[in-house]
Amino acid sequence: MLELGAGSGRLTAELARAARQVIAVELDPRWAQHLRGRWPNVEIVQADAAAVRLPREPFRVVANLPFAGTTAILRHLLDDPRAPLLRADVIVEWTVALKRSLPWPSTLNDVVWGAWYSTSLARRLPPNAFDPPPSVDAGVLVLERRACPLVPERRAREYRRFVAGGFRRGPRSVAPARLLRRLGLTRAAPRELDAHQWAALYAGCRGLERTVGSRSD
Repeated sequence: MLELGAGSGRLTAELARAARQVIAVELDPRWAQHLRGRWPNVEIVQADAAAVRLPREPFRVVANLPFAGTTAILRHLLDDPRAPLLRADVIVEWTVALKRSLPWPSTLNDVVWGAWYSTSLARRLPPNAFDPPPSVDAGVLVLERRACPLVPERRAREYRRFVAGGFRRGPRSVAPARLLRRLGLTRAAPRELDAHQWAALYAGCRGLERTVGSRSD
């Protein structure tokens, strides 16, 4: 279990009881020193959650993310599907939780991450659930690795470039007209396509229709 932003250790204590091994990451050296040695199965790492080295073994994430750093931390966790992340339960600002959990309208990051992870919104957390309370509601966002990825993992960089080009110039700039017609996307704008449709476009352009949805290509 990887905890990002351990703070005072309130969540760390619960994870220590529930998990065999916990890596708790905390940027503030004072909090990190305060937490060291309190639990035998918890390793305290003083580091930036958006840059910390991720485990090489399969792992899960539980975190109350700083609202200002949410996107950077999610990119660190999700951009490279070769990282053996199985599931992440993260607390984020409510508007961000809604945006990330809805399949449409899409964003570049949501489309790319959606090739390997499904996203759902587990619950809303009001400000009085926190101490000190924030000025806005929060939500628990759940990301789970797909059993069958929409795009082969080894093509992650190429796929991001493909989707980024489509978002900048439109789907017609990256896919042939006959493929767009076949998929019923001739007039679609970038944000109107969800993760499955972008993956289908990419597969059609790269000749991967037979392999999308499996772990190999």
